Amino acid sequence: MSLNLCEIFHSIQGESSFAGLPCVFVRLSGCNLNCSWCDTVYAKTESKKVSIQKIVKRVKEFGCSLVEITGGEPLMQGKSADLISLLIREGFQVLVETNGSISINNIPGECIKIIDIKCPLSGESDKNFFGNLDLITEKDEIKFVIAGREDYDFAKDIIHTKLMDNGFSIIPYKNIHLSPVFGKINPNKLAEWILQDRLKARLSMQIHKIIWDPDKRGV
Repeated sequence: MSLNLCEIFHSIQGESSFAGLPCVFVRLSGCNLNCSWCDTVYAKTESKKVSIQKIVKRVKEFGCSLVEITGGEPLMQGKSADLISLLIREGFQVLVETNGSISINNIPGECIKIIDIKCPLSGESDKNFFGNLDLITEKDEIKFVIAGREDYDFAKDIIHTKLMDNGFSIIPYKNIHLSPVFGKINPNKLAEWILQDRLKARLSMQIHKIIWDPDKRGV
């Protein structure tokens, strides 16, 4: 079995509750969305067929136990679930980051799902598949990418109406991330909004863009 692969690299996890940890990234090719702020447009077209076994072998060479399957949109390729399953069997902790437009129902339960709920300024908020919220567990994570106030208000509404049940979050609120688009909105403004509204969510910076040049690949 093979997958359309864009790149594999070893870096510091820049987002999610795993931020700051060494991680191997397996970036699969192709995406079904066109987000206005996308920073991995190249993943749509840069592709080579690589067997799942070769991908796992390459991952092992880095000697790192944390792996993220990302894209593009990794769930466009049905066999990505087979890659995740094999990595889990080999003893890796596996994260998958998805744009939230495709069901996560075939992803192994041991895998931590990081679901990006698209906000209006992405241009793709009509593509959200909210059925995924019925499939997540307490270990999974939700991310909102925020480019302006409209996005923040949208995220706040989703948190209150879809991620809360009788006043309690359906996942720990430390796993709900609001991430400012690098260079589009000042993080201190987003921090002010979160504090003013007592919003139960985490301000998440893309720390890899702080450590390295924000346009640098493979980090």
